[in-house]
Amino acid sequence: QVQLVDSGGGLVQTGGSLRLSCAASGHTFSSYVMGWFRQAPGKEREFVAAIRWSTGTAYYADSVKGRFTISRDNAKNTVYLQMNSLKPEDTAVYYCAANHRGLLTPNGREYGYWGQGTQVTVSS
Repeated sequence: QVQLVDSGGGLVQTGGSLRLSCAASGHTFSSYVMGWFRQAPGKEREFVAAIRWSTGTAYYADSVKGRFTISRDNAKNTVYLQMNSLKPEDTAVYYCAANHRGLLTPNGREYGYWGQGTQVTVSS
């Protein structure tokens, strides 16, 4: 059973940084694509970033490109989202997700496993 546990959220001022973690267990993830999504109050869930576990190839939403970095640690089975230059519009619940079919895609429907979410709040 795949389990994803998100952590690392918090309250930060505009321009600050946070690093989110997603601890993955229950399977071998070498063929997976791991993604980060977010959902702000009253808004639809949106794609943030994704990474192909085997190669480290990453894909970003335009809104975070140049500010956020997704990475993975094979030894720890953990995916990270380093978020720099945070803005109030980055405020949302952030979710880690896993795509077992290995598609590097921003489509949330392709991700069959989800973490519980971690709140990120950026104050102005």
